[in-house]
Amino acid sequence: MKTRHPEYQYLELLQDILKNGVEKKEFNTGIAIKSVFGRMMRYDLSKGFPLLTTKKVFIKGIIHELLWFLRGETNIRSLVQQGVHIWDDWPYKEYKKKMEAGKVPKMTQEEFIAKIVANKKFAKEWGELGPVYGRQWRKWPAAEGREIDQLAWAIWKTKNYPDRKHVVVSAWNPEYVYEMSKPGTSMAIPPCHTMFNLNVSDGKLSLALYQRSADTFLGVPFNIASYALLTMILAQVTGYKPGEFVHFLGDTHLYGNHYKQAKEQIKRKPRPFPRMKINPKKKEIDSFVYEDFMLEKYNPHPPIKGDITVVGGFNEKDRKAIKKKK
Repeated sequence: MKTRHPEYQYLELLQDILKNGVEKKEFNTGIAIKSVFGRMMRYDLSKGFPLLTTKKVFIKGIIHELLWFLRGETNIRSLVQQGVHIWDDWPYKEYKKKMEAGKVPKMTQEEFIAKIVANKKFAKEWGELGPVYGRQWRKWPAAEGREIDQLAWAIWKTKNYPDRKHVVVSAWNPEYVYEMSKPGTSMAIPPCHTMFNLNVSDGKLSLALYQRSADTFLGVPFNIASYALLTMILAQVTGYKPGEFVHFLGDTHLYGNHYKQAKEQIKRKPRPFPRMKINPKKKEIDSFVYEDFMLEKYNPHPPIKGDITVVGGFNEKDRKAIKKKK
């Protein structure tokens, strides 16, 4: 009996949103956004690496971003130095606000990013995204001032107590989320991929991700591959074989400027998943570098371009409104 290609889960998700999604308006831009709520996909990593084939996906960006998370970094400089520009829009958005108020020199986004690369001091001031994923995974700020390395704990716990069920790593820290944060401390955007849970069964390590908000056309293909790769890395450093990547999605949506592209992608037939090879000598989470990963036999359909919708942000006045209710 022929096994159904796992990529159809993703294509059917696109179709589900187009057919059944409720149309809303995005907070910042007013662009249409069509959403469904509460969906799931799962990928058996022994069957291939789930890098989508119905459009070419930027694997270089996925690997560099994941390593950036693993290092606990929150500044875009090391990403843009590698030619990875997936986070550029958010710091430029903050710079642009100051620019429009006449407080900083005028720059295009390209000029802004070039200065991030060239000027370490400028990058320190303007390249920060706030305490996003890597900070929360590796340096969660505890109440008494210490920093908690959740990821190191998760690895240790999985190695020593593989039957336990509480190995969870969270990026959602309300101290840094919008109105709940102190002024000037909020993340640029609260974590979309919010937390993940590890499980060991039959000598295989599996990972389940809960993603509160899923940009299904542009973001989700990255998220699938990134967390599948994280599953493989964690399996290697804990001494298990990779099991499944299980993907739970909350608000699962398409932006209005992606409807046409999603319809085009649905028409394409999936091709065999590629294979991802990881340097077997690497056994410590902090030892991985880009050259440790080798993608083989990736034969995707051509790319389908779509503009990033720069979401996130809140009304500062709402902070005062919440305080009044206390």
